Amino acid sequence: MEPGSAGATALEADWRRILRDRLPSYGHRNWIVVADAAYPAQSSPGIETVATGAGQVEVLEEVLDAVAASLHVRPIVYCDRELEYVAEADAPGVDRYRARLAELARHLDCRFPPHEEIISMLDRAGATFRILILKTTLAIPYTSVFVNLDCAYWTAEAERRLRASLAAHPALPSNSR
Repeated sequence: MEPGSAGATALEADWRRILRDRLPSYGHRNWIVVADAAYPAQSSPGIETVATGAGQVEVLEEVLDAVAASLHVRPIVYCDRELEYVAEADAPGVDRYRARLAELARHLDCRFPPHEEIISMLDRAGATFRILILKTTLAIPYTSVFVNLDCAYWTAEAERRLRASLAAHPALPSNSR
């Protein structure tokens, strides 16, 4: 078991199967959250929470590997800004967790807004898009990892060029044929 882990619960599900089942239908604007043990069940209708009974690092590795193997999405990773300031004396194991997280995310687009800002983003996204929360056994605060899925084959720069082209060429009236 990893540092700060709580025991597995009766709610443990086959989270790997659920991840494999959901990922092909997910696209940009969907989220997968690898949450710590105290993460709350959210009430937005698009949010599905699964208690994994597994450790945070194990679940995060599986999620990142599944996303990397997909052809259609890539991850934008959000971590709580507060994690940087959690002291080892207050949360034993946090230093080791931070080091492992840095190793796992070293080649990824990672962002570090405050926790409440990330929760607000999820609330807004959950009103329209599906979010899968994989709740782990890790009992260290501010360790949840929020993976915003983005399109793997279309870049933000390509989208900007497309929008500029559309703006430069207004649509023809529908009766102009």
